[in-house]
Amino acid sequence: MSPRKIYADQADIDTPLVRELVASQFPQWAALPLEPVDSSGLVNAIYRLGSDLSVRLPLRPSITGIVQREQEKLATLAPFLPVAIPSVEAIGSPTDTFPGEWSVHRWLDGTHPAPDALVDPRGLATDLAAFVAAFRRIDLPDRPPAYLGERRTRAPMASMDSSTRKAIGALEGLIDTRAALASWEESLAAPYDGREVWVHSDLTPSNLLVSSNGRLRAVIDFETCGVGDPACDLFPVWHLLPANLRDEFCAALDVDDATWLRGRGRVLSQALIVWADHKDTNPATSNYARYVIREVLAAPR
Repeated sequence: MSPRKIYADQADIDTPLVRELVASQFPQWAALPLEPVDSSGLVNAIYRLGSDLSVRLPLRPSITGIVQREQEKLATLAPFLPVAIPSVEAIGSPTDTFPGEWSVHRWLDGTHPAPDALVDPRGLATDLAAFVAAFRRIDLPDRPPAYLGERRTRAPMASMDSSTRKAIGALEGLIDTRAALASWEESLAAPYDGREVWVHSDLTPSNLLVSSNGRLRAVIDFETCGVGDPACDLFPVWHLLPANLRDEFCAALDVDDATWLRGRGRVLSQALIVWADHKDTNPATSNYARYVIREVLAAPR
């Protein structure tokens, strides 16, 4: 199985290629079983290597030091966080067959939570609030972003205005564009005092792992994390949590009305852009974006 083609410049990745890369660069793992992980992700192809490792290959390869920065960031943040996060065990070099860096990670057990099948919704909401609070307490300097993706979800809201309006226009006939525009403009106008904290900035179900009892076990995909607007970590409000627990989650984090509006706007913008860009190439991701848009527009504070 190869990853679904969603970008014109996407690399050709399949199991034989990954096996060849591992065998040539990390022969100590060459004999381990290798199998693709079915994922609707937009950044990496993922393969499980044996029982304890995973291989991640960017769909759009790069040699700009992204993997090294990720390795350093994860190692620095891990001691401050209450649940497991990924660790990069090795970094692969570009080759003629794959022209970019790739990585081997420690495998983290768990399943992605689904909003309609939460085992312990209140427990999960408590765990998520504790994770966000711990992230906010981190007192470490953040480096300037080295590439666009590293800043994507924590960029100033004004910088997202043009792409958000374009996505709303592209979804004419598929959503209530008038309601979406009104919601976006309300969020865009919300005040912000400029206070910044450490944020993960992409706390969506695909980046969370829960145990069989429904509690948070691990958080993954720290590409866009860094210092930014606290509103960046309110994604679970609309992506995952049932309506009766949203206020509890926000209360635990002392979220005021302006921060809530900015968080809502960030979630809406991302979902609109994802659906507009991938409605013809990635049905699973597009369907989930549509769910999030519906939750945002149906849930005034």
